Amino acid sequence: MTHPLIAALDDTFQKVRSKDWPLSDRLRAIAEEVRLRSPEFADAVDTFVGRLEAARAGTGAPQVGDLMPGFTMPDQDGTLISLDEILERGPAVLAFHRGHWCPYCRLNMVGLAEIQGQLGDARIYAISAELQPYTRKLRAESGARFPFLTDIDGGYALAAGLVIWVDEVMSAMIAGAGWDIPGYQGGAGWLLPVPSVFILDRDGIVRTRHVDPDYRRRMGLDSIVAGVRALAD
Repeated sequence: MTHPLIAALDDTFQKVRSKDWPLSDRLRAIAEEVRLRSPEFADAVDTFVGRLEAARAGTGAPQVGDLMPGFTMPDQDGTLISLDEILERGPAVLAFHRGHWCPYCRLNMVGLAEIQGQLGDARIYAISAELQPYTRKLRAESGARFPFLTDIDGGYALAAGLVIWVDEVMSAMIAGAGWDIPGYQGGAGWLLPVPSVFILDRDGIVRTRHVDPDYRRRMGLDSIVAGVRALAD
């Protein structure tokens, strides 16, 4: 049986996904529903995020002007895609997310799908540690036409300085709600990426970045479009 919190969050997701609101407002609706339905869960998230912010999680990730590390990952269909191949086609937007289970990520992917036709030669690539059955599910739900890559065991996010460990309190609450994060990732660990966006030019140089340990906040859609368009200047 679906946990009441998950059911409530799914209902909120469906209500706000197509709203003509900024992404931040749609994400805020999820956060408010969490606090309404489970103040204990919301308080635990505040504590967890506070720990990540105090540890400056994600600050070691590539900075503007850095060369993004290379990778080869399978997409939602199992086809291997390398960063070199991506950059041969044009600029890229790399969007790290937590997975199909996360309502904030679900809304984030819906938002990215909304702007996918506004990016010219640039293409979005969603990256998580989730296995293909889950990346295909999220891709279909969001209406995305861009690839969803599987970062096996979170290795690339770890190399990029984006991995965080989910502590015992938070992992117990997530699992208690019915989200099987290790199972979705095909492993046993409780590791997740800091949700982030890197806009790369054709040389693989980071021109715009957004890294925030508070996963309830994401890069604005208008800011992504502006960052891509700035590559032509």
